[in-house]
Amino acid sequence: MAPSHPSPTSFAARRAQLAGLARLAACIPLFRPGATWTTARLLARNARRDPDGLALAFEERRYAWSEMDREVDRYAAAFERLGVGPGDAVALLVDNRPEYVFAMTALARLRATSALVNTGISGAGLAHAVRVGRPRKVVVGVEHEAKLLDALGDVDGLARDDVLSLADPGHDARSALASFDALVAARGSERPRATPDGDVSQHFTYIYTSGTTGLPKAAIITHARMLTASSLFGRAIFEAGPGDVIYCALPLYHSSAMFAGLGASLVTGAGLALRRKFSASRFWDDVRAFGATRFVYIGELCRYLLNQPAHPGERDHRLRIATGNGLRPDIWERFQERFAIPLVREFYGATEGVAPTVNFAGIPGMVGRLMPGQVVLRCDPETGEVARDGAGRCARARPGETGLLAMRIGGIAKFDGYLDEKASRKKVLADVLAPGDRYFDSGDLVALHGGGWISFADRIGDTFRWKGENVSTNEVAEALNRAKGVLEANVYGVEVPGAEGRAGMASLHVDEAFSIQGFADHVVHALPVYQRPYFVRLQRDMRITGTFKHQKVDYRREGYDPSRTSDPLYFLDADAYVPLDARLFDSIQRGETTLR
Repeated sequence: MAPSHPSPTSFAARRAQLAGLARLAACIPLFRPGATWTTARLLARNARRDPDGLALAFEERRYAWSEMDREVDRYAAAFERLGVGPGDAVALLVDNRPEYVFAMTALARLRATSALVNTGISGAGLAHAVRVGRPRKVVVGVEHEAKLLDALGDVDGLARDDVLSLADPGHDARSALASFDALVAARGSERPRATPDGDVSQHFTYIYTSGTTGLPKAAIITHARMLTASSLFGRAIFEAGPGDVIYCALPLYHSSAMFAGLGASLVTGAGLALRRKFSASRFWDDVRAFGATRFVYIGELCRYLLNQPAHPGERDHRLRIATGNGLRPDIWERFQERFAIPLVREFYGATEGVAPTVNFAGIPGMVGRLMPGQVVLRCDPETGEVARDGAGRCARARPGETGLLAMRIGGIAKFDGYLDEKASRKKVLADVLAPGDRYFDSGDLVALHGGGWISFADRIGDTFRWKGENVSTNEVAEALNRAKGVLEANVYGVEVPGAEGRAGMASLHVDEAFSIQGFADHVVHALPVYQRPYFVRLQRDMRITGTFKHQKVDYRREGYDPSRTSDPLYFLDADAYVPLDARLFDSIQRGETTLR
């Protein structure tokens, strides 16, 4: 039977929202100013309370809380031997696996900071990410050693001797670096020297932005931010506890996995089941093998699962609650019904943001209700520039409008920013509704609905203007995803000589049921002229970031030029798509073929 969903204006929806916030409020002692809780202290607490309970699962390995606590002590003693102590940073470039968790938690035990470098980047981007974290040491998994050594020459002040290798039981490559594992083994059961309790304002880790529109920025994650977000996910959203298992196939260098995965596990005592990389075909095998009761999604992960053939275990499982962001409304109910998942709680939040929203009521398409201090502002959807009146104040959006989501900075809603102070200043709006106020600029467009409910619309910059109208790439993609044979659609705007604005283009991942004429019929029927993609690119696989967000930068650069790709390209000529070859491309470039 399909799950029932309350309406946004119902008493049930209001009650669900208030209950979720009440669960979060009960956790305030963990992260209030002046508190001394840290991730390492939570681990020690769980080891005392539930020494034999499941803490961490990965492939065939299982660690109880007491075992994990001992491993973290050994890692901390090894870091201590390297001279790492309070205030130092250590960069980690390691796949999702237990050793990664031990290393970052050990650094927290020493009141040091882990810089969690994205394992999906290389070259100049990798060198930049290591450099901006200002690490004293680097620990690299042998699985990423070669590309780090290639980039190391571009990292000033970091010598080869400062880089240590971490063995991977699933990877038999030999390392050319000093062994961090040897240091861990030499420590035996030795405990690190006791460090005074820290406070929640100290840095726990640095999490990097994706870098899809530029070089990555290192967002500062204090213990207060970590514990606040982890309490939100663990207590308020997952309602988890000992005996529950949170399944996480997302990379721990990303905030969703860090907060809703590791953090939620530490706060609640639930076990964490890790996978190195997400696999749609192995998802249900994992869920059953780990006995997972909760899981974390992001981006198009849920769509990938829907596109898989039926699996015998897809309804025979213990999953009760899923949370994440990016579950699009066109598949929300189908996803819940097919896989028998009682609760889906979508959230919205930026890694460095000051206040998330959560849809505790499970209303399809919504990311929550506006919280106190949050506002939707009228703005230019292409540039994000907010509209101001004669007095310099910003204008609020009205229900039914789309605008920029902003959050007031102040009190416990603190903006910790980035290591790059200039980048931090760019994210702050001043004098928004009153003189002297400060708001965090999310960079995201949301649609405002009645009762203060909001749904995600688009990223600033993903929206483009064509024929005098603003086009939301997400809105168009949702319409295209309903076409027969389309597994997923990635929509973006491309420049056309002599045309004002940007024309729509769609990269499509399709199956054997797809036909280009059937797709054209769907486009003409479902979309107004200004939203129709004039260019179509067919692909076997879609390029995505490490966190399952569509890659658009390279697609925009390659555009509809047949010399830049071997993928089939098509052009919308009236109500039919025709093959786009070099001759037609040149005709469009010269203005002989126009976009109608």
